[in-house]
Amino acid sequence: MEKLREQLKKQVRELFGVEVEPDLTVAPEGTGADFASNVAMRLAGQLGRPPREVAEEIAASLEGLQVEVAGPGFLNFMLPDEYFLEKVNNFGDFGAEFGKNISQGEYFGKTVICEFSDPNPFKVLHVGHLYTSVVGDAISRLFEFAGAKVVRANFGGDVGLHVAKTLWALEKKSVEDLTIEDIAECYVEGTNAYEESQEAHEEITALNKQIYEIVRDHVDDTRLAKLYWQGRELSYKYFKKFYARIGLKFDVYYPESQTAGRGLDVVREHMDVYEESDGAVVFKGEPYGLHTRVFINKEGLPTYEAKDVGLLFTKWDDYHFDKSVVITGNDIIDYMKVVLKSVSMYAPELTERTVHLTHGNVRLPGNEKMSSRKGNFIRAVDILDRVAEVLKESYDSEDEKVALGAIKYAFLKYKVGGNIEFSVDESVSMTGNSGPYLQYSAVRAKKVVSAVFGSDRSSSGRVGSAHRHGRAALNLALPRSGCPAEEGPSQKSPYELSSHERKLVKKMAGYTEVLVEALNEMAPHKICAYLYELAQEFSRFYENVKVVGSEYEAERGEMVQNYLKILTHGLGLLGIEVPEKM
Repeated sequence: MEKLREQLKKQVRELFGVEVEPDLTVAPEGTGADFASNVAMRLAGQLGRPPREVAEEIAASLEGLQVEVAGPGFLNFMLPDEYFLEKVNNFGDFGAEFGKNISQGEYFGKTVICEFSDPNPFKVLHVGHLYTSVVGDAISRLFEFAGAKVVRANFGGDVGLHVAKTLWALEKKSVEDLTIEDIAECYVEGTNAYEESQEAHEEITALNKQIYEIVRDHVDDTRLAKLYWQGRELSYKYFKKFYARIGLKFDVYYPESQTAGRGLDVVREHMDVYEESDGAVVFKGEPYGLHTRVFINKEGLPTYEAKDVGLLFTKWDDYHFDKSVVITGNDIIDYMKVVLKSVSMYAPELTERTVHLTHGNVRLPGNEKMSSRKGNFIRAVDILDRVAEVLKESYDSEDEKVALGAIKYAFLKYKVGGNIEFSVDESVSMTGNSGPYLQYSAVRAKKVVSAVFGSDRSSSGRVGSAHRHGRAALNLALPRSGCPAEEGPSQKSPYELSSHERKLVKKMAGYTEVLVEALNEMAPHKICAYLYELAQEFSRFYENVKVVGSEYEAERGEMVQNYLKILTHGLGLLGIEVPEKM
């Protein structure tokens, strides 16, 4: 499309002396064209000529291209089969060089730190943590594919009021073998007491300050300190076990206690940006269309804002990143704007490299928002277990790859930003827009490739340049008239692609453009949409085109192998594996 666009631009300049950026779109079904442009209609008024006349002049000047003028002045372009076949075959092995070409080297060799998930110790993981973990990992994989050195970072509150609320309730219990369920119950109990009892409110506030001192001074000989360190260790073990289950590993964990001191120092060093107010230190955002937020409270403790300042500088000290992507819920958009605006006034080089990407809430059918504050939330592990149960009940499948594929795809197929509704039944469907449907399509393609080339080729995911009959891969070149070329003594005649073959190959050829868009926009949902459409084209091909035992078995086998390769690669960018069988 880019080459066509440039050629159109050049011809318009030469014909009419006008500079224009031509629109070029995929032509609608039924037109027989591949791409279409309305550039002639855009120029007609400026030139004072009928649009169809302008279109015909442009079409006549485009040598070497098959162009038709349609309707009031659309230019329809038809490309030969060879164009799409060559493009598909030139994908290579999807290795480092291919990723570099996709991004034009923008991220190749650069350091990108992706911070996401961010659960707090002393609280359990809910479905929102599962969602942001899946999204963050997919975006990380996109940057890795583009050749970046990606650091997956996790930031969590190991100090703060939520810890004090949990320990306040935990201190009142006699717990010998502390479990994550004990911690969850105590958090809810402490939160309710903090809001409903003035006495408890004051006790928890005082406890909060003690916990900062325990961490700062590494106290470990009091009952409170022992409960704190035991609860924190238990929380981190619980997190890592969960992440391992969904195939995710973080490179670095940043507890708030590690960034709090740095944040305090940075804020205090820049009191020309921040200012004192009623014993606290604040940043007044109103002059910038924002709001005022507290960075150091009246007790001299850092708030979340100061901790985030400390985190930004700590990440810079550790990695000197070229790009920092922070993925959180929509509820802290305004909060983060204030934090980043304050830092931009004394460290603009850091904020210019930082992108704050936000998402909505995950809802189950019924539209109820989940919250860990009151305890009425869905645990992340409950989602994993329920999907596994439904797969077992409906399809007698216990394959963890299928369960994870169902969940990940169900999250990633939505554009990041808005709320999403997660339906267990829809996520495991083998016929709809789901992860298992795509996995099944890949397994079906594997069977075809195995029948044509043997099991080694179906499991490798690579496209070779030759096959068992010795003919060149996808040697399908033929004039669009369909006249066969003369056949040599040991060479089978090329053939013209059928409509189903051409649609499949044409769809495969669009993968590169989708990758570029998904990377530049940090939008995994674009890969999901493309893979689903691709799988639908393959399904129609599978039903209408004979491969095994056909006259062109090997050539069509290569076509299916290419399809499998693209589908497997795209699913891999989403963190979804293809099972051996379904």
